[in-house]
Amino acid sequence: MTLSSGAWPKMTSRDEFRFLSDLVLTRSSADHTIVSLRDHHAGTTRFANNQVTQNVDTRRGTLVVTVAFGGRHGAASTTDFTAGSIQDTLTRAERIARISPADPEYLPPPTSCSFPDRETAKPETVSAGPVKRLEYANEAVGHCRMENLMAAGLVSSTTTAVGIATGNGLFGYERRTDARFSLTVQADDATGWSAAAHRSIDHLKVQERTLAAIAKAKRGRDACELPAGEYPVILEPSAVAGLLTWLTWSLDAKSYVKGTSPFAGRLRHVIVDERLTLQNQPDHADLLGEGFTHEGLPSAASVWIDRGTLTQLAYDRYTAQAEGVEMIPTLDAPVLSSEGPAEPSIQDLIKKTKRAILVTNFWYIRPVNLRDLTLTGMTRDGTFLVENGEIVSAVKNFRFHESPLRAFRHLSAWTIPMEAVNAETGKMLVPAVALPHFHFSSVTRF
Repeated sequence: MTLSSGAWPKMTSRDEFRFLSDLVLTRSSADHTIVSLRDHHAGTTRFANNQVTQNVDTRRGTLVVTVAFGGRHGAASTTDFTAGSIQDTLTRAERIARISPADPEYLPPPTSCSFPDRETAKPETVSAGPVKRLEYANEAVGHCRMENLMAAGLVSSTTTAVGIATGNGLFGYERRTDARFSLTVQADDATGWSAAAHRSIDHLKVQERTLAAIAKAKRGRDACELPAGEYPVILEPSAVAGLLTWLTWSLDAKSYVKGTSPFAGRLRHVIVDERLTLQNQPDHADLLGEGFTHEGLPSAASVWIDRGTLTQLAYDRYTAQAEGVEMIPTLDAPVLSSEGPAEPSIQDLIKKTKRAILVTNFWYIRPVNLRDLTLTGMTRDGTFLVENGEIVSAVKNFRFHESPLRAFRHLSAWTIPMEAVNAETGKMLVPAVALPHFHFSSVTRF
């Protein structure tokens, strides 16, 4: 998308996308045609060493044309929304499709349907610019300076117009906003961290999260070293989300059918603690649910794990058709909850714990064995020893080797679901949990 006279053009509107898609659909000679829009305006303010280092805005609009002749399909894209460029993009897509081999798993576009009308864009985020982001960044930096601590992090605000239109009448358009805050506080050799994401930039709770990160960093000084081994743990929501994300990524129906999934043969069987339930709640005001997926399927509420029992898998359209699944469930707004009395806060969970390792966050989680979902990673940004209901010491970070299928098999206690955000998990609502067993394989040197 070309800029003129130094000004940002307006986001592509619903009517403009309909006009652009009609240009393609009325001229296509293919059996099936799909037009996809992604018009993305992103602003990011970064800070490090207690000063702002970057305050930039970027804009990119992309139109993708996908066509198919029988099972042969091809796609081409453009950032130039003029009629001539769009015609050229269609021509390139058709040329690619004609010389491509037939795809045995190709399916025509989904049929026309109505998408849920969700409030996916907040005007305060749409209008937020460098000045607004700078204000929040300076608020975080200011608190850290007063404590003689070092701050690094970012504040971002994005607005995205997404659309899909097909030759068989499917049409969807949605404007989405996303604001994020992330902060790492350095106190000597200790760090504290906090993060937030919301559709509204004014709901990031910058002061509250900055003070939480500062408290973690200050408490993390003079860490003692404990031997590796198996410990009871309290996992804060971000740590829970890190493990849960890998579990949800593994709920792939195609690998399940092939027998290579860690869940093979376990659909409608208990896979975690029978008090745990995982749902998709796209209408939840504090999550980032969408009206439709990139394939043009409606996003809907669904239950994936029902009181410990696996009830849903993640289907692509071909596998869903082969398995006779009519409504494909989505998981764009995950909520993990536990049945029974829940503690109102992490502090209440700590008060009822005799001895455990408190983990703020896991970092660099990677698979070791996908057949049983064994993962490895490191604790980060606040690891503490809890004894008799109190945090008694910071602890040097551990590397772990553990599977969420083992770790979540039994819960000792839990909180109400809370916001969990980090670089690998996006955003979800999950409880902090106390687990009786968790395997730390070694001590790290930072």
